[in-house]
Amino acid sequence: QVQLVESGGGLVQTGGSLRLSCAASGTIFRINLMGWYRQAPGKQRELVATITSSDSTNYADSAKGRFTISRDNAKNTMYLQMNSLKPEDTALYYCRVVAGAYFYWGQGTQVTVSS
Repeated sequence: QVQLVESGGGLVQTGGSLRLSCAASGTIFRINLMGWYRQAPGKQRELVATITSSDSTNYADSAKGRFTISRDNAKNTMYLQMNSLKPEDTALYYCRVVAGAYFYWGQGTQVTVSS
């Protein structure tokens, strides 16, 4: 069983920055893929960015050039540095971890960008 705890969300003005963290704990054999997703009210959950165990990254078009995903394998922690935030980035941000044949979701951290 893997537990994921996100942190770092909050209220920020347009153009501001936030850094989200996702700490994984529990029985972790091998984390293959980590990712950030978000869900705005009334919308489907969508991919923001992913990072593999070899640090290969992938970003949604909306995140390219503004967000940076990274991970610290020794700490089983993933980060999302978000810069130049826009009101449309307002959402509940979730981390997702794929470990072996299983995947896990965190409880989410709220990001609100005011105009």
